Amino acid sequence: MTDGGTDRTLARPADLEGLRFDERGLLPVVAQDATDGRVLMVAWADREALERTLETGRMHYRSRSRSTLWEKGATSGNTQTVVSLHADCDGDTVLALVEPAGPACHTGEATCFGPGSGVPARAAGRDPLDALWSVLAERRRSAAPAETSYTARLLGDENLRLKKLGEEATELALALATGKRERAVEEAADLLYHVLVGLLAAGASLDDVRAELAARAR
Repeated sequence: MTDGGTDRTLARPADLEGLRFDERGLLPVVAQDATDGRVLMVAWADREALERTLETGRMHYRSRSRSTLWEKGATSGNTQTVVSLHADCDGDTVLALVEPAGPACHTGEATCFGPGSGVPARAAGRDPLDALWSVLAERRRSAAPAETSYTARLLGDENLRLKKLGEEATELALALATGKRERAVEEAADLLYHVLVGLLAAGASLDDVRAELAARAR
């Protein structure tokens, strides 16, 4: 795992063989929001936790104090869906790119590092939609299994893809009709995600949409 040209993506249990766990069989995992780049939390995992993560597509960790396996959000609902796992150059730390559902911190904060600690994608010079598109495209390139990736499941099932697109559009319309601003923003984000997945499946891109909008503005 020390060769700079080696692919350090962890996609199968066999990929865990090169990891360097400490004397307790643990290594740190840095969870990062795959869309906007915020570092959400740092926790510990052993081989079993990483195997469960790969198997379920949801982040699992190992508690150092209780020596127990735990799934992020199993009780709170604030789950972390895995986009991809990557080992560092030494194989003793794992970067987890995730799609969080709710705050990562037990205090209720979005990240364990407090307000203002994240680096918004736009502030880092990258539009959030571009960041999301990159994540979706990577999911398709990596051929992630449908049982571990919601995006892969959508890409492989046209009926589900179209059904969810209709559902999200309806939910946005209802939120707008009831004047619920925050809910409308959330539903709009959900709809945009499903629109981008649909475009990807159709062989179109976000840049194609931008070009069309630019043509209409002339």
